[in-house]
Amino acid sequence: MQILVIRHGTAEDAANGDDARRELTKAGRKEMKEVAAGLKTIIESIDAIGASPLVRAQQTAEIVAKAYGDLSVDTVDTLTPDSDPSELGDWLAPLAWAEVVAIVGHEPHLGHLVTWFMTGAGNSRVALSKGGAALLELSGRPTAGSGTLQWLLTRSQLRHLGE
Repeated sequence: MQILVIRHGTAEDAANGDDARRELTKAGRKEMKEVAAGLKTIIESIDAIGASPLVRAQQTAEIVAKAYGDLSVDTVDTLTPDSDPSELGDWLAPLAWAEVVAIVGHEPHLGHLVTWFMTGAGNSRVALSKGGAALLELSGRPTAGSGTLQWLLTRSQLRHLGE
C-alpha cells in the first residue's frame, strides 16, 4: 500500500475564530486545484481518501477527490492534530486491498505521522508545507517503521508538475 500524505491548503487566519471552522482562502482553493493537477501527473489513481474533520482539511480533500473522479471523502478523527499516529492503523486496516490511500491533515501531525511510519520515532523529522505532499510505501501492515518515503514535494513543486 502507498499512502499519499497531503497537507491542507492555505486557510483563513486563525485569529478570526474557531480553528476547526477555518476555511480555505480563495487563493488556497486555487492552489489546491493546481496541486491536485500536479498530483495526477505522478499518482494515476487513488483508491480511498480520508481527511481530518477540520473544515480546511475537508475542503482540501474534496478538491483532490474531485480531481480523481469524485471519490467519497471519509472523515477520519485520527487525522486531527493531537492524534497518536498509531491510531491511523485502525482506519487503514480495512483498506489493505487499496494500492493508494490519500490522507489530508495538518502540521505538525502529518510530519509526525510520516516519521512514525518510517522509523517508529515519536517526534517529527519531516515537515510538509501547506499544500505539500509526501508518498510513503508501506511494507505489510501499517505500523511503526513499516514505511519508506518515496518523495516529499512542496506546493510549488506540485503546481509546476500540473502545468
